[in-house]
Amino acid sequence: MTTSITTINPFTEQPIQEYTLLSTKDAEQAIDNADTCFQTWKLTSLAERGKLANKLAKVLEDNQQQLAQLMTDEMGKVRAQGVQEVQLCAQICRYTAEQAATVLADEEREFDQGKAIISYQPIGVILGIQPWNFPLYQVIRYSISNLVAGNTTVLKHASNVFGMAKKIEKMFITAGFPQYCYQSLLIDGETASKLISHPKVQGVTFTGSDKVGKSVAEAAAKLAKKTVLELGSNDAYLVLDDADIELAVKTSVKGRIINNGETCVSAKRFIVTEKNYAAFKKGFASAMTSLTMGDPNNNDTDLGPLARSDLRDKLHQQVTESIEAGATIVCGCEMPEGTGFFYPASILENVSPEMPAYDDELFGPVAALIRVKDDEQAMQVANDSRYGLGGGIFSRDVERAIELAKKHFNTGMVNINGYALAQPNLPFGGVKDSGYGREHGGFGLREFVNIKSIMVATKT
Repeated sequence: MTTSITTINPFTEQPIQEYTLLSTKDAEQAIDNADTCFQTWKLTSLAERGKLANKLAKVLEDNQQQLAQLMTDEMGKVRAQGVQEVQLCAQICRYTAEQAATVLADEEREFDQGKAIISYQPIGVILGIQPWNFPLYQVIRYSISNLVAGNTTVLKHASNVFGMAKKIEKMFITAGFPQYCYQSLLIDGETASKLISHPKVQGVTFTGSDKVGKSVAEAAAKLAKKTVLELGSNDAYLVLDDADIELAVKTSVKGRIINNGETCVSAKRFIVTEKNYAAFKKGFASAMTSLTMGDPNNNDTDLGPLARSDLRDKLHQQVTESIEAGATIVCGCEMPEGTGFFYPASILENVSPEMPAYDDELFGPVAALIRVKDDEQAMQVANDSRYGLGGGIFSRDVERAIELAKKHFNTGMVNINGYALAQPNLPFGGVKDSGYGREHGGFGLREFVNIKSIMVATKT
């Protein structure tokens, strides 16, 4: 059994630090500690919890450069994007603090015997199982809303970003949160699975692959424990007949290579009508091949290394299988030589069902280019996916695009003539195999609370 983990810099391929994994017994004790903390934390005023969330935002900003560097070192994020991630997390903390009093306020309603109070009360310890690709954001996203709601949280972070896991726990303490209110547990997946059944774990939130997420949900459901799942996607971006091609190309490149292509809600399948296919393909290929791949610490780098060698191997296998099934290379798609887990900005065309590039999620800078006859077929192909996290539409007719997004695009989020990552004031989450539940926009505050009805009889 592995008792230690060594983190690796994906750019230099050199070891960073070795960490000792917690035993199952120690992890279970951490859950007990979180439950003990909960008994007091749940009675802390909402105003005080909000103040601590605002203090955490300040701590994040004070540590911005160190946090960004840690992301670059541990998982290869382009450093400027790491700075943006820290800023987003600070915004999330402040928005959550600002909205909590309204979202969690008691509501009064009448019933036939008198008046009733609807109250939103915390339920206890929430286990978070989070990935490495946004190593700060994924954690802050779920933890701050649950903490402000009055729950306590424990995190199982990805082993390649254990340095970030430890840093996050220290920042919560620095901000003034009580000991054991938030904990980062250095554990493996097997131990995390065992914690789901711990009697003091009241809910589980998971971000990762749909296969693992479904097993997490199954284990929790057997014990009647609620889950929130965000399970990735192969988001479709539609270039309709009346699209602005220059805008579509510029936006599509950004949407595909953001975070080195390792983003759940990024543009992955590009569905282009016959009218615009040649022009879009030409512009897209030119822009993708012009990107600078290299040291993620440099200001002029567009594309850094993938986070781990096994992830690069998996991506290349998906590309190879797609080519063997009939897809053709527009650019890239070759494993580069040299140090660092790099993969070039790549485009496949002639992509069709039963290819990984069509059916699965390619977690790296590889785009699937799909030609369709017209706008109607574009929407059909977009929805021909087991996933449904995000998507996009390029069209000069904004009102029609809104109508398509609202009534026909089967996803949790849709971009029109642009690409945006998570926003603090907007719900985040998907449908179908992309999971369920919503975070941000105040929705995360109510995911793990007891919506309690208190009926006061005033009539005889």
